[in-house]
Amino acid sequence: MKVLILGATGFIGSALLDRLASDGHALTGLGRNVARARLKRPGASWIAADLAEMRDPGDWLPLVETHDVTATQETAMLALYAAARNKPSIRIVQISAPRNGTGGDSAFLATKFRADTALAESGVAHVILRPALVLGRNAHGGSALIRALAALPFAIPLVHAQSRVETVALSDVAEAVSAAVAGLLPERSDLVLGDPERPTLAELVTLHRQWIGLSPASIVSLPALFAAPVGLLADIAGRLGWRSPLRSTALSVMAGGVSAEDGTHAPVPFLSARQSLSAVPSGVQDLWFARLYLLKPLMIVGLSAFWLLSGLVPLFAFDAARQHFLQFLAEGPATALTLLTCLADILLGVAVLVRPHAKRALLGMLALTAAYLASATLVEPELWADPLGPLVKVLPSILLTLATLAILDER
Repeated sequence: MKVLILGATGFIGSALLDRLASDGHALTGLGRNVARARLKRPGASWIAADLAEMRDPGDWLPLVETHDVTATQETAMLALYAAARNKPSIRIVQISAPRNGTGGDSAFLATKFRADTALAESGVAHVILRPALVLGRNAHGGSALIRALAALPFAIPLVHAQSRVETVALSDVAEAVSAAVAGLLPERSDLVLGDPERPTLAELVTLHRQWIGLSPASIVSLPALFAAPVGLLADIAGRLGWRSPLRSTALSVMAGGVSAEDGTHAPVPFLSARQSLSAVPSGVQDLWFARLYLLKPLMIVGLSAFWLLSGLVPLFAFDAARQHFLQFLAEGPATALTLLTCLADILLGVAVLVRPHAKRALLGMLALTAAYLASATLVEPELWADPLGPLVKVLPSILLTLATLAILDER
């Protein structure tokens, strides 16, 4: 079959692409940024598109006409459903979320559920699958956060430590989609994917700590009020383009656990959380990821603060700052260059906080730092021997920038 996978560059989408490729299907992946996906999976066809802009059925008709099945994780799919009505042979496999958990009234989940209802009422052949918390080697979102918490030293602080969390292995999700694409699941099925064993959040974190090979650590249960400021900061980060699993919506879901006891579970056995982890033994790279995951936002904020201060402080001691340029420039150009460097530092300090601009900001930091060091070495080489080390202290910031650049990508 010709299968179109929406969100094919993501955590679940990439696994579905690999699984369906092994089934012999002809695959097309759709995503906003597919350059790296083309390199990793050259056997598939790739379409770069932003789903948020595909709001008209006409945007989907060319894709619907050339594919037999569409596997989607997205919510704003009403235009796709309208286009699919014109091709009775098409089947849509929609990956949604369990309906009955706490937080189901959140704006994000409500959007998903409206899309589910629209699909069910569309008359298009379909299967809706509702995976619980998905565990896989390539951690993402909530599973990445659990892995990061598991790697904390000494003790692990948790809010909602006793909440129950239903899990499903990524391989089981892929297997269910494979069955749906092959027509092995009844049409119009609406099934929950998850193991009936529901460990507490504390137990799940402990399992992950064992998996990455760290000695046991105490779980410190924190009051729920600690979640509010964390969620607020994560929501602000979300407005800047960062996808944090600590957003208030996610925390409200976790308050009552991740469970779908009232949903219709798929009539097949699923791997438990322990079995899911055991099926993909960890390596040192998993430990690195876990330890760096929570350090990453601190590294970005630290770099932002460093560059903002380096741009703002000279403005309050402007005469002293421009003395460096007055050694080889007239007063006017020296003043202009001092202002320009201050503004450049401030701009980079702000830009690195905005996800779409972060990579360019980090590269700009490296370029500007190299320019500062080169010019200072030519004009004032004695600064390298200064007891306060104004140039030597810049070198660690270069390493921090390189490390942040290396771990910036999230998928």
